[in-house]
Amino acid sequence: MKLSEDGKMQRNRKSSRCGCRAYMRIVKRADFNVPEWRVTAFSNIHNHELLKANEVCLLPAYCTITPDDKARICMFAKAGMSVRQMLRLMELEKGVKLGCLPFTEIDVRNLLQSFRNVNRDNDPIDLIAMCKKLKDENPNFQYDFKLDGHNRLEHIAWTYALSVQLYVSFGDAVIFDTTHCLDAYDMLLGVWVGVDNHGMTTFFGCVLLRDENIQSFSWGLKTFLGFMKGKAPQTLLTDQNMWLKEAIAIEMPETKHAFSICHIISKFSDWFSVLLGSRYDDWKSDFYRLYGLELLEEFEEEWREMIDKYGLHDNKHIISLYALRTFWALPFLRPYFFAGLTSLCQSETTTTFIQRILSAQSLLDRFVEQVAEVVEFNDRGSKQKQPRKSQKVCLKTGSPIESHAATVLTPYAFGKLQEELLLAPQYASFVVDEGCFEVKHHTQMDGGCEVICVLCEEQISCSCHHFEFSDPYLPSRWRLNSSSSINPLSNATRQHSEKIQLLESLTSALIAESIETKERLDVACEQTAMVLSRIKDLPRTTQSANDIVYNCPSDLILPEVEDTDGIVQSFTMGTSHEPLTSGKLKDRRPRDGIDITRKRRHYSDSCCGHFEHDSSDCPMMEGDNLNGDALGYI
Repeated sequence: MKLSEDGKMQRNRKSSRCGCRAYMRIVKRADFNVPEWRVTAFSNIHNHELLKANEVCLLPAYCTITPDDKARICMFAKAGMSVRQMLRLMELEKGVKLGCLPFTEIDVRNLLQSFRNVNRDNDPIDLIAMCKKLKDENPNFQYDFKLDGHNRLEHIAWTYALSVQLYVSFGDAVIFDTTHCLDAYDMLLGVWVGVDNHGMTTFFGCVLLRDENIQSFSWGLKTFLGFMKGKAPQTLLTDQNMWLKEAIAIEMPETKHAFSICHIISKFSDWFSVLLGSRYDDWKSDFYRLYGLELLEEFEEEWREMIDKYGLHDNKHIISLYALRTFWALPFLRPYFFAGLTSLCQSETTTTFIQRILSAQSLLDRFVEQVAEVVEFNDRGSKQKQPRKSQKVCLKTGSPIESHAATVLTPYAFGKLQEELLLAPQYASFVVDEGCFEVKHHTQMDGGCEVICVLCEEQISCSCHHFEFSDPYLPSRWRLNSSSSINPLSNATRQHSEKIQLLESLTSALIAESIETKERLDVACEQTAMVLSRIKDLPRTTQSANDIVYNCPSDLILPEVEDTDGIVQSFTMGTSHEPLTSGKLKDRRPRDGIDITRKRRHYSDSCCGHFEHDSSDCPMMEGDNLNGDALGYI
């Protein structure tokens, strides 16, 4: 025992520097774009005695303070007790010897410092005050919270007006990331994100949970659904958390729940590297190949072969992975739309986005506002990167579909479509039966995919399910005129955002209900024409054009398109009276003998090298019975 200057006894500690040659060398590797740590050398030769079993708890890695102890330390701090007095009192309460608590004086001082960072008493209830302030400033801001029996904050969730608006268009495929913790509040952080029509990560909401259990996750899910007017996502991607899995099954029974493959892969090194040794890399390559298979039968057969090859029949992790295969293996997920969120690249982008949110902890007194700034910066950044009037797109196939797609899709979505168009000539189709085709690559002698085309319902499906997985019919979520094009800073838009969302919903419902029968369609066209005529008779606003941005401007200026010869082509589409589709992009054909008249879309040399004609008399269309409307839908 050492004596301090004031004569008090100090706790004895082992020296941390004694020339010991024991060591462990660790190297970071990045196979398949997934970083992992490898132990490459180890020596267990010591030149000193080792700690006793009851002393190991004093090592920094083992120093833990339970939530109950944190609460008592917080109470002692409020009472004005010194750190030494706190430690002595807790030693007496627990009946342990001097210096035998599972944490040290430094640990307590660090904890108290984190309390002060949060604001005096480590009372996260200040978050409620932050949210109330934002709600007063903007009525469209939404938040909810729950207090425990001691009037302490148990859960809190919030979302922003822009996030709710974006969710209407891009809330079909969502990631709920719960792998991070807000250290200063000692609460689990859950972040709802998705991907917009430019392929950029978009923010939907935040939740802080005190505990990690089914009840907490259920509260977070129900609160989020309340923010989004009860609209659940079609697909939801999360970490492999069994409590969260159970909560989603209860609160979102119609949503397809899947596990992020990146989170699963990050655990492989701990699970299999020592077990498999030098065969670990080969096993991981085999696993990746299995993960990306197309057919369920192939997956089941090759999974059994992999188990036999590496002798993993009794491994608990392999048994668990197989039992949960419908949550992570692509052969089971392809029938569902995930908007590309399952890719490793998108996962890295999402992680970077969430790290920016976590960086807001540096200003905890403005945490909710800081998160708002991160979200709005991301949204503005996506638009700054897409200058619509000056963006040039290179046409590569000369296909009318490609020309039209360049005018209505974002550059991100158009690039994806263009990749498929370039690959299309490599495949051939063979008629098997009425409405059934076999499609195969030109190098394939056997096999191929079975494509079913139901003309009367205008539906197409494929046995490989790539169609459903990537995005059937490229719906309106990938278009240039998606709801994200509304200026989030527009005062008029903020004031009328709920009415605008209601009008969009009513329009979608009107179209869906009207196309069922001829009578319904006649009534819808007649009544809609009357409403439109009445609206035109109303006086127009005197606001400047810069104050409000509409989804359907009278002259929609589309991006310049450059073909492979370097000729720039400009497109102007439609008028303010021409409706834009919502939902699947389908070929508009008359139903039940009805001729649905539409204004003609004019193309300035967009379909061929001839000038001064539109798509109705284009020489390229004469033999195909195509017109401007047919070009508008894939």
